[in-house]
Amino acid sequence: MSLIITDDCINCDVCEPECPNSAISPGEEIYEIDANLCTECVGHYDEPQCQQVCPVDCIPKDPDNEESHDELMEKYLIITAAA
Repeated sequence: MSLIITDDCINCDVCEPECPNSAISPGEEIYEIDANLCTECVGHYDEPQCQQVCPVDCIPKDPDNEESHDELMEKYLIITAAA
């Protein structure tokens, strides 16, 4: 399951540089997470770094994009092999 950024986002800019996969980018109104790049930091860290730094707790798991730990690891391996 990748993460999403909710409308509670205050555009504080702290999450974007923390993402090791460059999955976070500015959207039209708030930051957005590219589900194709989000691995919830699997392969990099034990916990999603964006969630750790977010001051307003607006980065939950995306219920519309469920992925297992194994699927997230597979995505991580594909992303890092392409880099």
